[in-house]
Amino acid sequence: MSDLLRIEKLRYTWPGESRPVLDIAEFSIARGERVFLKGPSGSGKSTLLAAIGGLIQPDGGRIRFDNTDLGSLSAAARDRFRAEHLGVIFQQFNLLPWLDVRANVTLPCRFSRTRAKRAGDVGVAAERLLDAMDLAPEQRGKRADELSVGQQQRVAAARALIGKPQLVLADEPTSALDSDRRQAFIELLFAQIEAAGSALLFVSHDPDLAHDFDREVSLPEINRAGVAA
Repeated sequence: MSDLLRIEKLRYTWPGESRPVLDIAEFSIARGERVFLKGPSGSGKSTLLAAIGGLIQPDGGRIRFDNTDLGSLSAAARDRFRAEHLGVIFQQFNLLPWLDVRANVTLPCRFSRTRAKRAGDVGVAAERLLDAMDLAPEQRGKRADELSVGQQQRVAAARALIGKPQLVLADEPTSALDSDRRQAFIELLFAQIEAAGSALLFVSHDPDLAHDFDREVSLPEINRAGVAA
């Protein structure tokens, strides 16, 4: 498989800090690959996702995504690129509380014509994803802040997957769930990742989840900085 994402000599230091939080010589993800990224709290996992997503600009090095050098893009262009190519499941889900379930799921297609085109009929695509993520129809008209944690998690996953993004970034999305619900969510997520043909970078400090993935990577082992984020 060819590389979808390739990182070389990535270095980032948070403003006001003297030492870098990220200093990664090389890291890559193949198309369609499911990668489990582990590391203790504060090891820089979320910082790496922010760099890949174009939310922060590295101090040095290069991030190439599908032959596009993210460092060559303006901030606005990075935002557009992220909307078109990436799906993100945040640790706190980051649903818009005043919107209902369907409006939250279809939100990426409002910001990206490319995602909307890949989705086809956006409303139908949203319903299919919510079916696949096992969210009951009677829950879909509710505001996001009326849902349980587990329901919000499934809505966040459906939002990340709509429009078949090339890469899904998942930042500790199972941290609030018990072991049975974690495993059930992983199985639902994998099924939809495979259906979309997306790659997955899944960040967690829970090593029990790693066996389900194609590859396991320890951030402290590839990060020469080795300091807390």
